[in-house]
Amino acid sequence: MSKKLIKSGLIVSFMTLVSRVLGLVRDVVIANIMGAGASADVFFFANKIPNFFRRLFAEGAFAQAFVPVLSEYHTQDEANGTNETKKLIAQVSGTLGVIISLVTLFGMIASPLFVMLFGFGWFIDWLNDGPASEKFDLAATLLKITFPYLWFISFTALAGAVLNTLGRFAVAAFTPVLLNVCIIAMAVYAAPLMENPAFALAWGVFLGGLVQFLFQIPFLYRAGVLVKPQWAWHAPGVAKIRKLIVPALFGVSVTQINLLLDTLIASFLITGSISWLYYADRLLEFPLGLFGIGIATVILPSLSKLHAKKNSTEFTDTIDWGIKVICFFGLPALAGLMVLAQPIIMVLFMRGAFVEAEVIQVSYALFAYLSGLISFMFIKVLAPAYYARQDTKTPVKIAIKAMITNMVFNLMFAPLLSLWGMGYVGLAIATTLSATLNAYWLYQGLKQANVFQLSKLTIIFLSKLSFAAVVMAGVVYSLSPSFDMWLLMSFAEKVFQLLLCISAGMFCYFLMAFAFGIRVHNFKVHSSS
Repeated sequence: MSKKLIKSGLIVSFMTLVSRVLGLVRDVVIANIMGAGASADVFFFANKIPNFFRRLFAEGAFAQAFVPVLSEYHTQDEANGTNETKKLIAQVSGTLGVIISLVTLFGMIASPLFVMLFGFGWFIDWLNDGPASEKFDLAATLLKITFPYLWFISFTALAGAVLNTLGRFAVAAFTPVLLNVCIIAMAVYAAPLMENPAFALAWGVFLGGLVQFLFQIPFLYRAGVLVKPQWAWHAPGVAKIRKLIVPALFGVSVTQINLLLDTLIASFLITGSISWLYYADRLLEFPLGLFGIGIATVILPSLSKLHAKKNSTEFTDTIDWGIKVICFFGLPALAGLMVLAQPIIMVLFMRGAFVEAEVIQVSYALFAYLSGLISFMFIKVLAPAYYARQDTKTPVKIAIKAMITNMVFNLMFAPLLSLWGMGYVGLAIATTLSATLNAYWLYQGLKQANVFQLSKLTIIFLSKLSFAAVVMAGVVYSLSPSFDMWLLMSFAEKVFQLLLCISAGMFCYFLMAFAFGIRVHNFKVHSSS
């Protein structure tokens, strides 16, 4: 099991790396043509709404309910020689298809309503013919273009969940690359032909969803699971998923509502707030997606199968393995990004409409987000331990508490920091604090249920990694020039200096980890099979 997990984790992480690199290229292109102005704020808003529903109907609540049931059916088929898995896929895809089609159609028709709800500051200006009234009209129009992405990505996520359960992780991990390619292509070739480049980016989102959907169909066919969808609301498998998805849906929606509330509050803040948060979040998503989400993608099917086999020892070892892996890669990523945040933002985004002031604003939000990077990663590993055991109620209770704390923190920090024009940083701080509490409560729940507890050996292991990351941060800081000196460098000089700092930091970190006795065998999962 250990070798299989490591191999699967490496495949997913590599494919995710390709996707994240292209995602950064995409954001570089967007920053170049739109910067962090009004049009950028509106596009990011129009992209966020369908992504909110994607978390509900695609890889969020749906996957958390679907994968454990699918794994259970697949395990039973392997043991009994039956073929119930294909029947379940047909029933789920048909039922999901009807629901998601209705939601997508409603979203396109009622786009002004969504803008009114989640961009209320723009709506108020629109009513009073204020300076932000154009944002409201543009957002409503762009949302009609981006909302169909929800339909495509929901079926893409369904296909990805099926392929992951079958152990074919590479396809689903690679698929997001296609979205980035489509957005980049539209930004480069279509944006110059349009009066407002935001329209080109919106059509890029639409095409990206379509291409991702079509890409996975041949792989489903080869795996023998391309089936004809059928409506089956009352089928046993669908009923079981429905029972699991209701609390999961609420739990995931709590997190997404928090993000939309951030957007709602940001619509009242100075122009650029939504964009600054977006760019900071994208840099945070690079290590989070590469390590946290990559490992979580592998862990959920594995834990689901282990639970179905009632293998509690290996279940615990797999969670422990996930914690070790994300910390081994996440801690140096945190240290490096903290020290090199501003030069990285310069190299990636500072060109065209993205100027020096934007670098500083984005870096403040990034510092706040990075403080919670390990917490975000812990959530990605600990939450699947509940879903794999088909316990979706406990994470919901925890998510409710996290939502309440996030709202309280938002109301505390955003108005206070707005006095210095940094209300958006308050939103980032609130997100970080609530995520940290979320991770703590998830861990305490597993501990109290005697499912998982960090051993003394693991705590010592994590302490060694933390110290190695601190030493690495000190080395990188000593090598990094001042902000003013970075500004005076040419682009080539910035890239060279940045690569030098990163290389030195990585060498220092791995050297320190080796000196502390950390070896490959520390990451083994002891299989009982």
